[in-house]
Amino acid sequence: MRRDNVYIIAEAGVNHNGDMELAKKLVEKAKWAGANAVKFQLFKSENMTSSSAVKADYQRKTTGEMESQLQMLKKLEIGFTEHKILKNYCEEVGIDFLTSPFDIESIKELSDLGIELIKIPSGEITNLPYLRAVAETNKKVILSTGMSDMGEVKRAVEVLENSCEEIIVLHCNTEYPTPMEDVNLSAMLTLKEELNKEVGYSDHTLGIEVPIAAVSLGARVIEKHFTLDKSMIGPDHKASLEPTELKNMIQCIRNIEMAMGNGLKVTSKSELKNKGIARKSIVAAENIEAGEIFTEKNITCKRPGNGISPMEWDKVIGTKAKRNFKSDELIEFYRRGY
Repeated sequence: MRRDNVYIIAEAGVNHNGDMELAKKLVEKAKWAGANAVKFQLFKSENMTSSSAVKADYQRKTTGEMESQLQMLKKLEIGFTEHKILKNYCEEVGIDFLTSPFDIESIKELSDLGIELIKIPSGEITNLPYLRAVAETNKKVILSTGMSDMGEVKRAVEVLENSCEEIIVLHCNTEYPTPMEDVNLSAMLTLKEELNKEVGYSDHTLGIEVPIAAVSLGARVIEKHFTLDKSMIGPDHKASLEPTELKNMIQCIRNIEMAMGNGLKVTSKSELKNKGIARKSIVAAENIEAGEIFTEKNITCKRPGNGISPMEWDKVIGTKAKRNFKSDELIEFYRRGY
């Protein structure tokens, strides 16, 4: 995983609707938008969901009331073979391939795919057998923490950290879309302080402002759902960004990265040329004759700033003019005692 900059994951998820051609187009658009990675979901519907599991409210709103969660997921499932095709396609396109496993069998399949990084979805943070299976892979991990409290996050990290090479923890809220009053972005900072891990943010709000704010607070990973078209049928399309919106978000994040800088307070290269224009110098407030004492009445501070700095005011007051000065003329270098 490239880490010089904020690592941006374009979450395709199940927005391919089970169609591999759509999945490939999502790969292409994620690359076009400037994302570091495009992420899918690997699951066996029967291993993940019982026949009695109901849909979430947002899923009922976007896919209807009639089918069960299991029936919905069966339509959206793409398996190991499809993931291998997508991973190869990502390599051709030039973007990192990621996928979230949702069951232990899928975790094991990831090793066969040669995946270096496992993204743990929020729903698995309290699944101890699942977490142990991830830990056994000894791979890098990104852990989403939606629906959890600090105790649950710490327990999950404890299971993972003795075996996993690296753990990055993402603050997350799993409501689609997340109301602004429930984002609680400051919790990302709490995770960093409490866990001593790098942190990031997985976003389900409408719009792009919250992920951008997360970067300004120190997020090292950003994950955001995207789709080819919000009007498509499926559970996550409406709470996703379209490609142009994703591109805009990524460009804003890159701008914020540059704007954050290195933290040193120095004159920037671009503003050096403005010093002499915007700053002031000590100048004659009226005509001054040689030998006359500089006082608060006969000198003042005006632009340009390429003369004696007004910060030297106290050193100038009480010294003698070495020559005649006209009003508004820059006072020349002096030495006390002239």
